[in-house]
Amino acid sequence: MRSSMRWPLTAADRRLLTTADGTENRVLRPPALVLTALLLGLAALFGAPQSAQAAAGTVSAYPVPSIYPASTDYKLTVNGTSVPVTKYTGYDIAQLALGTGTATISVTKTNNTDIGSYSISPQKLGITGTVSGPTLTFTVQNDEYLIVKLDGRPNLVIAADPAETNRPATSGTGIFNVQSAPYSAQPNTGAYTTTAFQNALNDAAAYGSANGTQGIVHVPAGVYTLGNLYLRSNLAFYLAPGAVLRYTGEASHYVVNGHKTSQGRDLTWFISTRYSSTNIKIYGRGVIDGNGQAALAPSNLGVNLLAPIYTSGFTVDGITFRESSSWAVIPVRSSDMTFRNIKLFNRFDMGENDGIDVMESTNVTVDHAIGIGLDDPFSTKTWPDVADIYKTVPGTARPLDNVTFNDLVSWTYCYGVKVGQGVYESQNKVTFQHVVVYDAAVGIGVHHKYGTASATNLKFDDIDIERLSFSNDGNRTWLAMMTGNTAGIGPVTGVTISNVRVRNAGTTAARVNGLPGAPISGVALSHIVMPGSTTGATSLSQVNLTNLSDYGSLTITP
Repeated sequence: MRSSMRWPLTAADRRLLTTADGTENRVLRPPALVLTALLLGLAALFGAPQSAQAAAGTVSAYPVPSIYPASTDYKLTVNGTSVPVTKYTGYDIAQLALGTGTATISVTKTNNTDIGSYSISPQKLGITGTVSGPTLTFTVQNDEYLIVKLDGRPNLVIAADPAETNRPATSGTGIFNVQSAPYSAQPNTGAYTTTAFQNALNDAAAYGSANGTQGIVHVPAGVYTLGNLYLRSNLAFYLAPGAVLRYTGEASHYVVNGHKTSQGRDLTWFISTRYSSTNIKIYGRGVIDGNGQAALAPSNLGVNLLAPIYTSGFTVDGITFRESSSWAVIPVRSSDMTFRNIKLFNRFDMGENDGIDVMESTNVTVDHAIGIGLDDPFSTKTWPDVADIYKTVPGTARPLDNVTFNDLVSWTYCYGVKVGQGVYESQNKVTFQHVVVYDAAVGIGVHHKYGTASATNLKFDDIDIERLSFSNDGNRTWLAMMTGNTAGIGPVTGVTISNVRVRNAGTTAARVNGLPGAPISGVALSHIVMPGSTTGATSLSQVNLTNLSDYGSLTITP
């Protein structure tokens, strides 16, 4: 979690958010801040030098199965522990867990040539490193999701999760280990283990329901080839570090749940909830893998990796979603949901591979996440009663209300964060806060393209836009708010955009374009810091907001 303090920080803010040596911590991690303050106070009381650094955090490197090739560009150590780096299409990935404390990270080019230049993002953290030949070394104050660039090498994503504090036992009362009898699922064989998994899931849910708790399915490390899985009430689904649930795309093992007209292919939900379910958790440090291009080859069957539908009390914590061929995570017509410490690693050479699209749901929080892919990593949408993407879902469409995205890193060819495009039912009280847009075509977006309902009470706060290298529908800008008329028109009302650091403004004008009968109104900009400035802009021209039509109240304050 991060605070809502403005950039640049005041002296008072900095005193609250710095360690003794002046290094800025990540904000809104209350326990860490309180502990730091307490330790510094005790140090002062007993005469210890305040320049003492926090202890190094314990590092747990996640096992990497052989299906993921090793990087040919990087080696990595964190606090002296070797962390595997995998090669991926478009970037390399290293994943680990970090306990309370600092992390000294050393990134080495495997070709052993001297480093000429480097960058470390998020830039707002102010991390600087030291270079010695082929190695870059730097320190972070706690677990972070980082993107490092060395010379012309691929970007390196370093995803340091918080340490696991709720890892279950591998066996015992209420624990259903998929490798143990009677399930006996064998990983790393390529054989489908769907029946074993589903039996374990059913038994765990039955145990949880009978005992007023959650039955726990334990998945040890290994690669498991699976068909569709269904989650029932009162279930906890634990994926250990190194556990991979893999989709194949072989049509005989999957049910068709929808169709993506724009892609010309059917869709299946790899993992979904049973309707009217409640009290479900997926957690751990494992991977749910859509297998990307390879999985399209057998039957051209696209996949949504996780579809929580008509469920409540649903939590995902610590899971990696990888290489989806369609929208990866799609909460639909659900409530009271939390997605925490999630990683969404998609490709740049596959379209419509959104990260998490919250749809027609209420009281949803996405907290501390990194999303990478060609299409939008983080967005909200509402659709009509029957939509192609979930044509088998019964019932009527629902409004979307009270959805918060907090503490994000976004890297995409499209929108860093976005409301839309579908607004068939109302969208109200959507918040994006404490966001780093590493790169995108548009930093902040509202696109009311489909539907006649209203989008109201939208908030974008503490957004740091580092790069805008791409173009989407002719837009390459820090802000794009538009109303379309593809399926009717509807208004956008009450948009607050505050504390935005724009390091790169793109090449096209920022825009607010409503339509007659569907204006965009009540837009309030405050403390927008543009490239080359250290203070908030005072006019629309200073923020390059010059493409304007059919809009109502629009204000800007420094």
